[in-house]
Amino acid sequence: MFLMLTAILAAYQVAVGIDGFSTLPIVAYTIAFGVLLIASLLIFILGFTVLDSSMVVILSTILPLSLATGLVWERLEAYRVSYLTFSLWGFLAIAITRSTPVPGRLPTLVLAFVHAIAGLTILLLPIVLVFTSQAPPMFSLVGIGGGLIGLAGLLLSFLKAGKPILPKETIFRSLPALLAVMTACYVAGFMFG
Repeated sequence: MFLMLTAILAAYQVAVGIDGFSTLPIVAYTIAFGVLLIASLLIFILGFTVLDSSMVVILSTILPLSLATGLVWERLEAYRVSYLTFSLWGFLAIAITRSTPVPGRLPTLVLAFVHAIAGLTILLLPIVLVFTSQAPPMFSLVGIGGGLIGLAGLLLSFLKAGKPILPKETIFRSLPALLAVMTACYVAGFMFG
């Protein structure tokens, strides 16, 4: 039920929720919510075994990078080009280090760095904009959604590393609800913010 709710909310955001933005934010948000829609449907159809695919790491990078790029392009004009450049190079670095055999900890370090920058952007930028009166209070829901997806990512990362914070069953049981609440926060934050 929660995965279908996530898919419906993500589809709504792609179809209706991003009207009125300039071209690059529309493209970035469409990609981000499109990935979320596809991911929720894949988990619904194939189950949580889909998360074991090595391609999931690469594809899961698209969501935070696209969302963060859209936010920066829309709200921080001075950093548009530099953040877009970071996003493109960050995605390329993750794709290369995850699809080719790279020895050592480099793939993990690259992934952690890129995800941390994108995640902190999604979490903090909306909240800072609200506290500095540059955005309506409801826009902070986008940051809360960013915090929730960061929590989901941490739970899955520790699980994949063999050092789970919670039992695997608990993570998989709570993940659909977490995705639905996160998506609802994004949709409400963009709609009312």
